[in-house]
Amino acid sequence: MAKSPTNPNASRPARKAGRPTSAKPRTPRPKKAVEGHHPSEDAMRAQAESARPSEDREKPTATTGGLFSQAEAQRAALETLSLNIARAAVTAQTAMAEAVITQAGQFAPSAFQSGQNPAAAADPFEVGKTMTEVMTGLAAQPERLFAAQADLFSRYMDLWGFASRRASGETVADPVKDKRFRDPAWSENPVFDIMRQSYLTTADWMNGLVSGVEGVDPRVKRKAEFFTKLLTDAFSPANFLASNPAALKAMAESNGESLVRGMQNFAADIEAGGGKLKIRQADYGKFSVGENVATAPGQVVWRDEVFELLQYDAATERQRALPLLIFPPWINKFYIMDLQPANSLIRWLSAQGFTVFVCSWVNPDVDKAAFGFDDYLEKGIYRATQKVMEQTGEKKLNTVGYCIGGTLLGAALGHMAQTGDDRINSTTFFAAQHDFREAGDLMLFTDEHWLADIEAKMDAAGGVLPGAVMADTFNALRANDLVWSFFVSNYLMGKSPAAFDLLFWNADQTRMPKALHMSYLRELYGKNLLAEGGFEIGGLTVDLSKVKIPLYFQASKEDHIAPMNSVYRSSRLVGSDDVTFTLAGSGHIAGVINPPSANKYQHWINPDLPETLDKWRKDAEEHPGSWWNHWADWLHARSGDWVPARDPNTGPLKPIEPAPGSYVKVKS
Repeated sequence: MAKSPTNPNASRPARKAGRPTSAKPRTPRPKKAVEGHHPSEDAMRAQAESARPSEDREKPTATTGGLFSQAEAQRAALETLSLNIARAAVTAQTAMAEAVITQAGQFAPSAFQSGQNPAAAADPFEVGKTMTEVMTGLAAQPERLFAAQADLFSRYMDLWGFASRRASGETVADPVKDKRFRDPAWSENPVFDIMRQSYLTTADWMNGLVSGVEGVDPRVKRKAEFFTKLLTDAFSPANFLASNPAALKAMAESNGESLVRGMQNFAADIEAGGGKLKIRQADYGKFSVGENVATAPGQVVWRDEVFELLQYDAATERQRALPLLIFPPWINKFYIMDLQPANSLIRWLSAQGFTVFVCSWVNPDVDKAAFGFDDYLEKGIYRATQKVMEQTGEKKLNTVGYCIGGTLLGAALGHMAQTGDDRINSTTFFAAQHDFREAGDLMLFTDEHWLADIEAKMDAAGGVLPGAVMADTFNALRANDLVWSFFVSNYLMGKSPAAFDLLFWNADQTRMPKALHMSYLRELYGKNLLAEGGFEIGGLTVDLSKVKIPLYFQASKEDHIAPMNSVYRSSRLVGSDDVTFTLAGSGHIAGVINPPSANKYQHWINPDLPETLDKWRKDAEEHPGSWWNHWADWLHARSGDWVPARDPNTGPLKPIEPAPGSYVKVKS
């Protein structure tokens, strides 16, 4: 028979007369479970709820007035910490249980109804097969394994030597520059110091071992390098509560409230992802498209089933005669070029005296599943350019293609060259590829095994690629920055994501039609048909060597989506004698969106276009800051005379609604 629970206050000394009491009742200690039984989840939840953390909760302190004795204060803090840990555990367990149930219900029909092998669905990237091939290659090189083992031993001897010198009081420079371990606690505590350095040593050794294997297909080897990097990144001690001193410190200082908040964040992200973890990278509620992002003034002057055409207000009394039409990627929304007034490329171009138009692509639903490159050529490039000429009364215009929008635009230029259409006077490409031979890590996601998996996902979604799928892919390419840093901050530290407009935009993903996306992956990434003269669009096989108009190619040094070497190879495919290539600092976004006023990064210029990027860089001249002014000078020289500024409200195409329009506000 169960015993009656004892009174936890029975052994406490009586309160002294006149002793002040807390404004809130003390949290009772958890009752002991009946012997042979475990407390139910409901009981644990009730106990945890009774210890709900609060920002304004009075903390027990030991004052000269004797509010609490030191021992009692410590016991109260430990009690609160224990209950908060229990509450965090219940929150996490509940979220995980709901996720498992949700995912179990989703997996069964999708894997079997699509005819997909369930085993293949469990390993869509063929990690097992890839690593087996690499390990087999290593086994065939015993001398390399022996050398690698000796190298690892030597590295650890160096590490222990470093630790010994520090322990003896010698001042030793910290060799670690990894931003994951920038918190001082990692270096101040000898245990965590050795832990991080041991991890970095082993991770670097493992990645080097895989990259050094010989006799393996280069593509298989590259996949193995990518997956090994993902694995070593995932096992960083920073990603685990027990081995992260900053997270442990936060938990102790908050009596466990940081962990409770972290698990609440975790549960909310599981729910938001429909059973999958959807890590929030920013406080999305702080931004609203058209209100505090995408606010450049203008009008929607055309709308159809594929795009809205935005014309922006003039910022000068005169503008260049030839208008400028920008084709952004349909894989993201256009307002990366108009986040805030200070870094808005659209506002800056208007201030330089250009008549700026933007093609805002529709966020396609299942009714557009069959739309392919031909549709985006005829209903996108051709129609948008025609409407701009109607609105301005000009017979020619200049165009910009950003990322995948530039890939489409490049194919369109080839089509126009072969049909004698000369409406486009010049074109600029931002981080756009046409030769995919060296297209970077995204190539890893384009083998047929993975394509079959992604096609099954699109079929399950009605013929469109859900925006979250592409977001997960891009996040995997920069896992430390876009996954693990937020995992640590949101869940282990219990912090709320910051209000960051760039990451709000990054999470505002779009869907993609199956026909268009599968053609893009198979024909361009997979077979490189655009570069090799086999890509068909608009009834013609495109030959980029026939493109003769002036072209400006921009690439970024650290771009992992459109690598600089890939963009440079693309610049050499065309037949034009007027080709300018400019290399910017930073990556795929910051390398492009870098206003001169920011005075950040640098860019390199070389008027020649030798056979390789290495030769180009050898003779390139480095300049501080943004490349925008260099491009503007190039564009001014190809934009005709000055004319009175154009008002989007008075053109032949009547305004439909203010910029940024409606299509950009459609959520996936």
